[in-house]
Amino acid sequence: MATLRLGDDAPDFTAQTTEGELSFHDWKGDGWAVLFSHPADFTPVCTTELGRVAQLKDEWAARNTKVLAVSVDALEDHNAWKSDIEEVAGASVDYPIVADSDRQVAELYDMIHPGAGDTSPVRSVFLIDPAGKVRLSLTYPKSAGRNFDEILRALDALQVNDAGPFSTPADWKQGERIIVAPTVTTADAQAKFKDVEEVKPYLRYAAAPTP
Repeated sequence: MATLRLGDDAPDFTAQTTEGELSFHDWKGDGWAVLFSHPADFTPVCTTELGRVAQLKDEWAARNTKVLAVSVDALEDHNAWKSDIEEVAGASVDYPIVADSDRQVAELYDMIHPGAGDTSPVRSVFLIDPAGKVRLSLTYPKSAGRNFDEILRALDALQVNDAGPFSTPADWKQGERIIVAPTVTTADAQAKFKDVEEVKPYLRYAAAPTP
């Protein structure tokens, strides 16, 4: 399949996971989802990554977001590995890990890069919105662990962008001032939003909307 682009429909699939058989679209429901791949079980970087996702359980829930990990390793390996992850992270892995031994999901989401050295997935991340659209994609090499704080930050930005005619500036964090879309005049922005500041005619800041 061609590489997924932002705004594309996230492909559906049915797969066996550590939480039983799962149909992706049905499982995701009307919330957000983070779909992320890891190259192999019982590997050091992956152990820290899946542990970090487990530690962030309350953060995902606060954002109406489910997380789903993917690996081409077998289900029995996933189940055996979970205890290592939980011991290292001090948190329970209570999200599903897909056993993608036939590489169905990896191929659908273009997670296997021929130049990466073997047929295991690179570290791909997809943020998928309630409408089932791909809203963000990131690809890391196998040697570099992901920054899940940044993934949370990007998720916050997408959610605040969807709350109105907004965008977010560089290094924005939840609760900080947002940017009013250029399609809204300054006068209209001042009537609709709080604490509007015009820096340039095309750059107007405002207080972030209250969730």
